[in-house]
Amino acid sequence: MNLKDRARQLLKEFKGETYAFGGNVIGAVGIYAASFGKRALVVSNTGSFPDFVQQVVQSVKSNGVELAGGQVFKAARPNAPKEDVLRIRDYILNHQPDSILAIGGGSVIDAVKAANVLAALGSIQPDIDYYFGTGLVTKVLEESNQQLVPLIAVQTASSSAAHLTKYSNITDFLSGQKKLIVDEAIVPHRAVFDYGVTTSMSSDLTIDGALDGMSHCLEVFYNANDDQFEKVRDITETALDLIIGNLKPAVEEPGNIEFREALGLGTDLGGYAIMIGGTNGAHLTSFSLVDLTSHGRACGLLNPYYTVFFAPAIEEQLKVIGEIFAKHGYIKEPIGNLAGRHLGEAVARGMFAFSESVNSPTRLMDLPGFHAGFIERALAAAKDPQLDMKLKNMPVPLDSQSIDEYMGPILWAAKTGDLSQIKNMEV
Repeated sequence: MNLKDRARQLLKEFKGETYAFGGNVIGAVGIYAASFGKRALVVSNTGSFPDFVQQVVQSVKSNGVELAGGQVFKAARPNAPKEDVLRIRDYILNHQPDSILAIGGGSVIDAVKAANVLAALGSIQPDIDYYFGTGLVTKVLEESNQQLVPLIAVQTASSSAAHLTKYSNITDFLSGQKKLIVDEAIVPHRAVFDYGVTTSMSSDLTIDGALDGMSHCLEVFYNANDDQFEKVRDITETALDLIIGNLKPAVEEPGNIEFREALGLGTDLGGYAIMIGGTNGAHLTSFSLVDLTSHGRACGLLNPYYTVFFAPAIEEQLKVIGEIFAKHGYIKEPIGNLAGRHLGEAVARGMFAFSESVNSPTRLMDLPGFHAGFIERALAAAKDPQLDMKLKNMPVPLDSQSIDEYMGPILWAAKTGDLSQIKNMEV
């Protein structure tokens, strides 16, 4: 079985009939919407892909579903600002739809997920900050006997897999900090992703998305327990092979649907991975760099450094990952006899080479506007109890008392690219 067929098989196993993906699947949107009722609230940034949005609207209307409010409503800006969440909440409350269609990338879908929560539960707990963490939406839904409006997520970017997952990343730009809702209740009821729409993605967005999807797989695989290990390994091997082998060609030939399909399948598998396990170090730190660089680039930049820190605890995973980077020419040295930190550094160098092949930065100091205050902010944020899940998901867990001693050197190493600064903890 080839890589793409294996990816399709895994995604069918994951989502069954609730997810339409591949080519020429827009017709599924209207069918899904009609199954929930006669009025759908459509939220999208129409200027990004007007023809595609019109195709989605036509699919809805042709299935006997009207647009609540008679129009397509403005969606969220990048990184899903809290203010945009509140605005979308008001659309839902004002128009009382039978379903919601979120058309866009991860930020759009994340914002609509959070807005849907506030629309349903705002009279009980109106502060979005209350829901940051794990399982709090479900808790309030059960206590109040309320329900969310069915959400249909129409993805337009190969990246976060927000259309498939229980995560909603929301940003408070006043503090420069991103936080996370993690809850099964916010998984979209249905999802659609026509990979052909991604041919319009810019090279920057293509790289950001690929690095995000790759990071999902890496971080979950690093901390996979015995029961999860073989399944996560299968997902990770398939996804990384697709992403690492097709990102550079997709950047060079953006209109090539074969490369775009590979990235779509690979990043979707990243969504499967994070529904099995959680992300950890790189994602945690990326939340503090939201006003410095994109989420995907932040994760891609940071993962090599966390890899070296985790290395003594994840040798089996690193052998698997290292072979994929070697297969595509990013690791030149034999890694079969390497172990521990030496193995971690070899894989980290492969990650650097991969990022450099698409001109993505590998050091914090290369990001315009970077200063030491970002490291201090990241270390302080890591001690926030609302982000504690990321510390616990690390294969070498940290707590608030050990952050400065061990995470500090990781981030200072990431500033300069000097791996020797990283301290390993005994495991």
